[in-house]
Amino acid sequence: MSGRLGASGPSGEGRWRFTAPTAAPSVPGLRHAVRELLERRPARVPEDVLQGVLLILSELVTNAVQHAALLSPDITVEVALGGGWLRVAVEDGHPYRPKALEAEPFREHTGGRGLLLVKALTAEAGGRCDVEQTDAGGKVVWAALPLHPAAADAGEPGTR
Repeated sequence: MSGRLGASGPSGEGRWRFTAPTAAPSVPGLRHAVRELLERRPARVPEDVLQGVLLILSELVTNAVQHAALLSPDITVEVALGGGWLRVAVEDGHPYRPKALEAEPFREHTGGRGLLLVKALTAEAGGRCDVEQTDAGGKVVWAALPLHPAAADAGEPGTR
């Protein structure tokens, strides 16, 4: 896994990118790298926001590993902190744009709910999430959480 640290002001705001293989060991590796990055910021990210963004990151990286590895040997994670928001994005080279599937109440299965969980966690925190196509033909799935509940009304989180 490789990381590039972006510019960081005195408040700890900035953008950081990590690249990793689209493989299962990248899930805990990226989660650890992002946790370490955010815990070293001068202004601490609230624990509930940190835990939420780490769970969202794990779900998004797992989805990329399970569904994009064939066409995308690497994934890129971007973390952006600023303007009262914490944004995490996972980019892969697979062109398929995922859709959150409605859970079927009488059908038992263990997969397919990752994006539903991401949407629920994001909404509960007052955040936003989306999927965007990249210029290279892949996609970036992102979620942005307000650092404080009032921040959700203070403006839009940055997109790609």
